[in-house]
Amino acid sequence: MQKFRVGVDIGGTFTDIVFLGDGGQVLARKIASTPDDYSEAVLDGIKIGVAELGITAEMVSEVSHGFTVATNAIIEQKGAKTALITTKGFRDILEFRRNRIPRLYDLHYEKPPPLVKRQFRLEVGERLNFKGEVLEPLNEVDVDRAVQYVLDSGVESVAICLLHSYANPGHEQFIAQALAEKAPEVNLTVSSELLPEMKEYERTSTTVINGYVRPVVERYLSLLTDGLTEMGVQVPLTVMQSNGGLATADIAKERPVYCIESGPAAGVVGAFHLGKRLGMPNLMTLDMGGTTAKASIIEDGEMLQAPEYEVGGEISVGHRLLRGSGHILRVPAIDLAEVGAGGGSIAAVDRSGSLRVGPQSSGAFPGPACYRLGGQDATVTDANVLLGFLNQEHLLAGAFEIDADLARKTIRENVAKPLEMTDMEAAYGIHTLVNSNMGRALRAVSSERGRDPRRFDLITFGGSGPVHAVGLAEMLDISRVVVPPFPGVFSSFGLLVADVEHHFVQTHFKTFEELDITALSVLLNSLWEQGRTQLRAEGFDESRHEILTQIDMKYEGQVSDLTVPFPGGEVNRQTVNAVIAAFDQEHERSFGYNSPGTGYQLVNVRVIARGLPETLRMPERLELPVSGNGSTAAQRDVYFGPNRGWASVPVIDRQGLSGEISEGPLIVEEYDSTTVVPPGWNATIDRWSNIILEKVFSS
Repeated sequence: MQKFRVGVDIGGTFTDIVFLGDGGQVLARKIASTPDDYSEAVLDGIKIGVAELGITAEMVSEVSHGFTVATNAIIEQKGAKTALITTKGFRDILEFRRNRIPRLYDLHYEKPPPLVKRQFRLEVGERLNFKGEVLEPLNEVDVDRAVQYVLDSGVESVAICLLHSYANPGHEQFIAQALAEKAPEVNLTVSSELLPEMKEYERTSTTVINGYVRPVVERYLSLLTDGLTEMGVQVPLTVMQSNGGLATADIAKERPVYCIESGPAAGVVGAFHLGKRLGMPNLMTLDMGGTTAKASIIEDGEMLQAPEYEVGGEISVGHRLLRGSGHILRVPAIDLAEVGAGGGSIAAVDRSGSLRVGPQSSGAFPGPACYRLGGQDATVTDANVLLGFLNQEHLLAGAFEIDADLARKTIRENVAKPLEMTDMEAAYGIHTLVNSNMGRALRAVSSERGRDPRRFDLITFGGSGPVHAVGLAEMLDISRVVVPPFPGVFSSFGLLVADVEHHFVQTHFKTFEELDITALSVLLNSLWEQGRTQLRAEGFDESRHEILTQIDMKYEGQVSDLTVPFPGGEVNRQTVNAVIAAFDQEHERSFGYNSPGTGYQLVNVRVIARGLPETLRMPERLELPVSGNGSTAAQRDVYFGPNRGWASVPVIDRQGLSGEISEGPLIVEEYDSTTVVPPGWNATIDRWSNIILEKVFSS
């Protein structure tokens, strides 16, 4: 009996669902999200897929999930009523944060309010030094007072974060025990268990965020698992983490901070596995949806990880230095740059007479004007419809009607007339400007980090990504673009090829001169065993364990550190010297210089424990359904800008591409996306149904 794995990714507008059979059969569907209870759309979508495939719920062998529930709770400030218990004198650390702000000269700029109000930030007398030595014993009277305040105030969740508890968790454990005995119904997050790592603000912020969203995520995942059980789906639910690995629903409930960026991470994971299959070790990814575009890179066959990121602030403009608008999360995540550039991004003329596109979005409602839902603003989608890049009658195989006249009207009124342009000039200007915005994100993960974009192939997905991909490739002088199957729901596919993965970290703050190799070896063996224990508990035997080690280090005197791989095997002076050489090389690549021979500082030790599947997660072949957009037109007039002008362009579906080379201009329409192949580019399809676009070089 054939089994099907199911990947579900929740977005602000649509919930994307992919069914993947053992034999490579694929069914992809987009259905409207249900913000009041996101589990409703998930369960409805799975029911629809089961019915369309003609299978039973018992034939579902796996459900993997990416969600935005935790992110939305932070952005909308609808998390749990949370208290923070911290060391006396550190009550306001959430207010102080870091000095960095995204708009340096804006005197009216305000950072987002702390997730815990000041009256719920409770102090206890105690003090440790950075070695974990007790300078002031824990004041148990303060602990009793804090516990009673929690009981009297109706607090739902408590975050416990004391100074230097990463080096000695005893005081935090005492407080947690007191709360567990006197307030057992209260949700607890203890920093020394969640993040035993130095840097007080980062650890406090991460602990608070976990406590703030934990009850929300627990309720959501419980509703979803109960619904799956009632449906007859008797398999464990797995959840995508921000680091690109899967975790059980129980771990996601306990540590939801690891799953904040689960949706964007899934797309990069899918690209990573696809790149391995295609023999493309260096990939740049572009995920363009309705509101934002996310970029990342895969270099030498490895996804790049960031040790921290921000959540709940302004949309990142794709620059690693412009930060400070959100709440810090000090957890590993796939390194992404994000800009407010999507199909719904609003185009307008500002007071200086300049055209602006995004970051404001029309959202799901009222959406672009061409959706006929009442939108009055010109958007990127309206421009693409007017240019002929998108179907001018409908999307989603006819399920979503399009009004090209409304697109023309809103662009004329909002952009063309104020700028004294023709409608087509205005539309092409919008298209070009949003490409420029997305180019900033692609440069942020490549050239700004010492990587030459020309070394990479561009893989693009999201509903809008394949429309804009070639324009971005030309901007960065990239000569090959890959559009995977079902690009509009590709993040859901990424969920189905990811591995189970757990991350462990421990601060070990030592200069390399004072580093005790034996002590380091003991610490590493302890973290390795934690990883193996977790994998064994999830059913992975020793032969399917992959243990990777990394360290955070810096030159002495530096504030920031870099993460570099630590060689496996015996820990000795030779492995330490190899790490030093790797650090010098990475520092040169990232910052343009290094300083060999100066003092080195070890900061944190990291271990990644992966559970490898018994069989390959990526099927050998994919059996795709007919994926056209239901278009009846075989040709369409398309405007490619002032240099290339108008062209009557063939409109085909993915199956219409053969193994032979098809010359642009060409439009490939599918159920969930559209690929634009301009003049000067060729398109072909490979054995795994990927569209490969290549630039034509004149001889």
